[in-house]
Amino acid sequence: MTATKISKTTIPIDGMSCASCVARVEEGLRQRSGVTAASVNFATEQALIEFIASQITLRDLETTITELGYTPHLPEDSGDQNPFERNLKSQQTRLQSLTTRLMVATSLAIPIFVLNLAEIPSLTTQQGYLLQFLLATPIQFWAGWQFYHGAWVAGKHKTTDMNTLIAMGTSAAYGYSMITTFLPSTFVTADITPSVYFDTAAAIILLILIGRSLEARAKGKTSESITKLLGLQPRQARVIRKGEEHNIPVETVRVGDIVIVRPGEKIPVDGTIEEGTSTVDESMLTGESFPVDKQPGDEVIGATINQTGSFLFLAKRVGKNTALAHIVQLIQDAQGSKPPIAKLVDTVSSYFVPIVFGIAVLTFSLWWSIGPEPAITLAILNLVAVLIIACPCALGLATPTSIMVGIGKGAEYGILIRASEALEQARTLTTVVFDKTGTLTTGIMAVQDTIPLDADWEPNHILFYAGSAEKWSEHPLSKAIVLEAKRREITLESPKEFLASSGLGIKAIVRTKQVHVGNIQYFKSMGFDITNVQPKVIELSKHGLTTMCIAVNNKPVGLLSVSDSVKDNAAKAISGLQDTGLEVVMLTGDNQYTATAVANSVGIAQVISEVLPEQKSEVIKQLQHEGKIVAMVGDGINDAPAIAQANIGMAIGTGTDVAIETADITLIGGDLRSVITAITLSRATLRNIKQNLFWAFAYNITLIPIAAGILYPLWGILLNPIFAAGAMAMSSVSVVSNALRLRRFRPPMAL
Repeated sequence: MTATKISKTTIPIDGMSCASCVARVEEGLRQRSGVTAASVNFATEQALIEFIASQITLRDLETTITELGYTPHLPEDSGDQNPFERNLKSQQTRLQSLTTRLMVATSLAIPIFVLNLAEIPSLTTQQGYLLQFLLATPIQFWAGWQFYHGAWVAGKHKTTDMNTLIAMGTSAAYGYSMITTFLPSTFVTADITPSVYFDTAAAIILLILIGRSLEARAKGKTSESITKLLGLQPRQARVIRKGEEHNIPVETVRVGDIVIVRPGEKIPVDGTIEEGTSTVDESMLTGESFPVDKQPGDEVIGATINQTGSFLFLAKRVGKNTALAHIVQLIQDAQGSKPPIAKLVDTVSSYFVPIVFGIAVLTFSLWWSIGPEPAITLAILNLVAVLIIACPCALGLATPTSIMVGIGKGAEYGILIRASEALEQARTLTTVVFDKTGTLTTGIMAVQDTIPLDADWEPNHILFYAGSAEKWSEHPLSKAIVLEAKRREITLESPKEFLASSGLGIKAIVRTKQVHVGNIQYFKSMGFDITNVQPKVIELSKHGLTTMCIAVNNKPVGLLSVSDSVKDNAAKAISGLQDTGLEVVMLTGDNQYTATAVANSVGIAQVISEVLPEQKSEVIKQLQHEGKIVAMVGDGINDAPAIAQANIGMAIGTGTDVAIETADITLIGGDLRSVITAITLSRATLRNIKQNLFWAFAYNITLIPIAAGILYPLWGILLNPIFAAGAMAMSSVSVVSNALRLRRFRPPMAL
């Protein structure tokens, strides 16, 4: 049975104004057949959608979003290399439009306020009202058109949102004033002194536009991390086509092009050096400050900086397939995803607006029926105040803005967080489990000694058979043996009938002889006589050396002691984790003695050794069954099952693609201090989100009753709708501003 292929896309969306819009788009997408998951982010203004391509197309998704009343921008329609660029341009266009409407509304509102506050002898009262009407109408229906449009869209789908609240509130004030202007006798007959509130309606729209403008500017700052990454990409590339050199836009470089890079230039795309040597600054990718020597056959990464020499390289990954584009996409997807705390907020928001309408209707009814004169006027003003002050913008922004900034800060420090769930859950970790080779150690293995077990076998003879048998293996220990043979200028031969036993050893035929290379457990499993082997292995292991045993035609003939060095700052990272109260464990397939020696050197007390790759995930399960919340940090293919099983999987960025694709968090540079940074960042981000939610809820819980007039019976205090609009606008700005404080986050240990 063929597995169903799930596709993923990110679609920027224009027209969303609050958390209710987010809920409507999400629900509409999820109801479509073929959509398996949909997450809409108000702060990033984009939808992250997973779907079955054989059942639904991108055009179908576009149609669904359009029918919901919003404007989607499919990636291929935008003409940009990355959807983020399209979204950024859309934000800039929207900000320009907001600024224009704000300027016009301000120029019209000022004379309205003057007419309301000052008596002008040359104008009668009704003439003043008429002039205010003429000035207020463009503000109401042009500057405030977006609120009517949003309310109409929501109404078509039998729902409400913040646009509905604003449209109804300002329309009530504007409509009451228009009746006063053109039908004053209506109020005179009812013995009510007529008055107008054009200034209230205009001020509300003006203040909300100011708030949205400030909010848009602040939201733009939350995307700075991606903007900086995209800025690393060079604009031009120098390629050789048909024997001639051409300067072309980097977007037009094709796989297979030969690209020229000179000293001081940025490498435009990913590829492999064909000719020339140089050193390359890869700090933007790895975080390592030292340049890396490059020669023919070596890989180069786009956006890194060539330093000393010129070279030609073959383009292998271009456009959205480059390492830089992949990193940007990971950050975007993570920023667009939702942690559990955000889903709770969405649920609350879905009930919030209908409750507010109920409170507003009750407020109007009570003031009209039992309020003091002029009852109708006070009823309308308090209705407007409740509708305006309750707009749930702050709730919609409280979580996604903090998530965006938090994930962006992680990227700045070489920490790629694949989903916001990981950012939220990292703060709850109790146990961090480390693989040894390539994680705590450099993973660069080197043969330290060759020890014959038989007088007839010389060290080079042993290395010939071991190196030939291991020639095609990708294991770090195998590479160390082959490298040592080459260093001694031993010519190796290709093995026959190569067979590997994962985590134990290999068997091969070399020159008609059967050769086994593996650890002591492998030799035990093969039934070899290890009487003279085991004591030597134990002694070498006590010194932190990994020992490979070599047997030819089922007879042990020699030992190779191999070791790698512990990473710089590994001990500091372990100490830092322990200082925060976390339990640290080493989990390795290496023998007990070697594992203990390495653990002691970095300060880890709990060691689980001699574990086969398929058993590592079982160890993680056992720790979880003990009630521990576990992070697994590893780098190899054999770590992938354990990384997947852990509550939070962390992969070393210098490790295998399988481990990285499985992980929730990737530490690009391989610096283990990044583990502490990721956990600390998680705690800081969730603390920031809770602050935002507290103030957002506190704002509504406190001010809605005040807007309804609860303080009037005691102290005669009513909340002017103008102040309600200002408070609503500032609540959104304050939430975004608080989230932006995360930009000041610094790692607890300098990276």
